Amino acid sequence: MQIYKIYPVGFAANSYILTADESTCVVIDPAQPRILQECRKRGLTARYALLTHCHYDHIGGCGALFKEGCKVLCSADERQYIFSEDNRAIFHGIDIPHFEIYKTLADGEHIDLAGIGIDCISTPGHTCGGMCYAVGGNIFSGDTLFYESVGRTDFPTGSYPALVSSVKKLYSLGDAAVCPGHGEDTTLAHERSFNPYVKY
Repeated sequence: MQIYKIYPVGFAANSYILTADESTCVVIDPAQPRILQECRKRGLTARYALLTHCHYDHIGGCGALFKEGCKVLCSADERQYIFSEDNRAIFHGIDIPHFEIYKTLADGEHIDLAGIGIDCISTPGHTCGGMCYAVGGNIFSGDTLFYESVGRTDFPTGSYPALVSSVKKLYSLGDAAVCPGHGEDTTLAHERSFNPYVKY
């Protein structure tokens, strides 16, 4: 499996393009419309998009992918929040380009998309329906866990106690690489030892 990390241009999150066959791909957090072009540049067709949560800086490219037939998935708890006024208000009422959720996901669910096996890990805290994805030796953590930091909890549906519980849940998963929604990659081993916000 090949992983392409796409850093944002301007205000947005990291996006990740995963491919097992160099033809089709899964995008995790398509943050900007240009993610469609990033897939095309690599000769890839985006079949699925997985959302760690629904803040605009993580889903701004969903509309462009959806128009091309990409199927968007997220947790069941997050689905109702995507187009809510609370979510739009965070970004000053910004319009979210139209897309639909193809399927909702549950904690502990295993899915196979475009030849890639993915384990779903419910991690509420940053939002009520936050979800991380374990793929091989990698965890795509969205805004739950960063390099020596964690996601903020002062937005609607955020909860600091829930976030602490979710980060500790991730800590229990061995020594996987962590591919976060913002900033540089890290590892669970590093965060267990050095993260000042949630102690192991």
